[in-house]
Amino acid sequence: MAWTSRLISVAVLIALMGCFTGALGNYRRPTRVGVSCCKEVSRARIPATTTLIGYKHQNALSPCVDAIIFYTEKEKYCSDPKARWIKDRLKDLEEIMD
Repeated sequence: MAWTSRLISVAVLIALMGCFTGALGNYRRPTRVGVSCCKEVSRARIPATTTLIGYKHQNALSPCVDAIIFYTEKEKYCSDPKARWIKDRLKDLEEIMD
């Protein structure tokens, strides 16, 4: 009787190992995604002559920092949300959702 129970135990272990090995074969690694965010901010005021078309609030999630991202036609500005001038510039802009 002991021989039969050991044989069944070995068969079950081999079957389980086959299941795990098969599951690992289907695993796909995630592709590398570049992080495009503000990693540092400026408290400097954006010149009034710069035409802004929108903004986005970026939450801090490493390596990104808490920032207000202002957009122009060709570039973006990473600004400190605690800077005093931010509220004035946000008044007439529409938030960009992406």
